[in-house]
Amino acid sequence: MKSFAFALSLTTLCTAVAAAQPGARRAAPSTRATTTVELTFADTAAQRAAGKPALVRIDYGQPHLRGRTINSENLVPYDQVWRLGANAATLLTTEAELTIGGTNVPAGRYIMQVLPTRNSWTLILQRETSGAAQVMLGQYEAGKDFARIPLRLSTLSVPVESFSIWLVPSTAPGAQTGVLTMAWGTVQLQADWAVR
Repeated sequence: MKSFAFALSLTTLCTAVAAAQPGARRAAPSTRATTTVELTFADTAAQRAAGKPALVRIDYGQPHLRGRTINSENLVPYDQVWRLGANAATLLTTEAELTIGGTNVPAGRYIMQVLPTRNSWTLILQRETSGAAQVMLGQYEAGKDFARIPLRLSTLSVPVESFSIWLVPSTAPGAQTGVLTMAWGTVQLQADWAVR
């Protein structure tokens, strides 16, 4: 098992895209956002000096509620796979071997989707091999699933307006771990992650 230390630069970047119209600009209905964790070797000073950080990054479309209800027929209906964001696919890229929610996830690139039900939500990972900067999703195909990972579902007391994903690293000594958290409206979803 490789030993990594967190370079605690948890970065969440949001980029708004403005749609130009003659004589006026208007905000797009959704934006792009990323969350990134940098992992650096920590066994010896030489490894830390020579080692290139391993990145774990999620790039996703960030829709906004704007008065809508999440679990409705036209937004995120129950019992149907949801793209987990807006527009282009949500992509998880990891340069380190991970465990997410108890499931081994080799280094690579994955499309993230979820299956919401009234009582539980499941994270779906599918391998992405095109290498394209943005991947558009077509019809969901269960045969392409790499993993299905149960998520912890909880209700927030204060709604989150913009769909958000965070890779939050733990600062505890020992194994490098953290929590993957997603929130929108009053829905919060979580799974533990760790470097293998």
